Amino acid sequence: MKTFKLGGVHPPENKFSSSEAIQTLPIPKKVFVSVSQHLGAPATVLVKRGDEVKTGQLIAKSSGFISANIHSPVTGKVSKLDNVMDQSGYKRPAIIIDTTEDVWEDGIDTTPDINREITLTKDEIIKRINEMGVVGLGGATFPTHVKMMVPDGKKAEYLIINGVECEPYLTSDHRLMLEKGEEMLIGTTILMKALGVAKAIVGIESNKPDAIQHLTQLATKFNGITVQALKVKYPQGGEKQLIKALTGREVPSAKLPIETGCVVDNVGTAFAVYEAVQKNKPLIERVVTVTGKAAKKPSNFRVRVGTPISELIEHAGGVPENLGKIIGGGPMMGKALMSAEAPIVKGSSGILLMPLEESDRAAMKSCIRCARCVSACPMGLEPYLIAQEVSHKMWDRTEADKVMDCIECGSCQYTCPSGRPLLDYIRLGKFKVGQIIRSRGKN
Repeated sequence: MKTFKLGGVHPPENKFSSSEAIQTLPIPKKVFVSVSQHLGAPATVLVKRGDEVKTGQLIAKSSGFISANIHSPVTGKVSKLDNVMDQSGYKRPAIIIDTTEDVWEDGIDTTPDINREITLTKDEIIKRINEMGVVGLGGATFPTHVKMMVPDGKKAEYLIINGVECEPYLTSDHRLMLEKGEEMLIGTTILMKALGVAKAIVGIESNKPDAIQHLTQLATKFNGITVQALKVKYPQGGEKQLIKALTGREVPSAKLPIETGCVVDNVGTAFAVYEAVQKNKPLIERVVTVTGKAAKKPSNFRVRVGTPISELIEHAGGVPENLGKIIGGGPMMGKALMSAEAPIVKGSSGILLMPLEESDRAAMKSCIRCARCVSACPMGLEPYLIAQEVSHKMWDRTEADKVMDCIECGSCQYTCPSGRPLLDYIRLGKFKVGQIIRSRGKN
């Protein structure tokens, strides 16, 4: 079965919520809409305190080439423009809205009817995706319209749709493929048209046989789309690993996937593109998994952006007595939250409730030079060495040893028998080296 060759691990899958159908979460009394829910420049706020807004109305406009529009996820009154703590623990600008009865902006199709006829041209598709604020929903939140604009001198040959969902516990993509498979494939066709490619591959790990069977059957009605089962191996869903597994091509160091003629989008992104282009619906909600060994009712929710995480936990049975940590995302790449009042953003794929007995880190011991982290690294790096360089602030060496190639999958830290916080060191190294690289570009 196809997979990437270098490194990787196989943590327990723990897909407790895979059989739980998507539920629509009730709209909360108040939402906190961040103006920076995407990679790039924060959006510029268009509303002020006291303004009445409708669901789907543009409330913050993209402010740069890499930026994205923000739309109101609810109907109500803007009560405040304030800095609100997000899932990273930092306070960032947000629009706070007191909600009223849901009234959608004119021109948005909210019916469940499937619109199969694609009438927009390539340029019109890219413009619509931009207007509707669609970003990558696999976690990176890169503005999707920018990804569709292939640089001069480059040519896209394959569109790869990422349905791998290799992160343990999370099942939002799995449920979306099962429940919105046709719409997702129409979105894939739209993305193919925008890119000018004739081939698309949907990659899905073999631990989702129902999704593989369902989409394979649906794909027979779509030109150029195939479904490929992949070996269960983390981080199979990494862009570079997925391209290697499906095409045999390798993304060069410090380069983007387009160098291999590939563009990668998440299944959630493909569905959001369908809604944007076929329904004129902005990206204001997404599917979020609430799960974990401490969760009372592991669930998948369709959630409006800006909803406090505490609301999701409440509808998943409430805060468990043995709760140790709340993780935004999965256990491998997610981050512990400082507060359950942080809002859901476009990139929120899951909330993991980790029990007390599993939430404490092992005591850090000396490195025993076992090289397990080297064997596990899917990027061919030496995590123990980079971590040591970072701890001594050896930034030139850190950059030379390709810290920026790290995809932050956490495989190194997962395998370390000495409990060393390798990923923490490497994330710090990427931040510092990234600053240095950017400063060189300005001089």
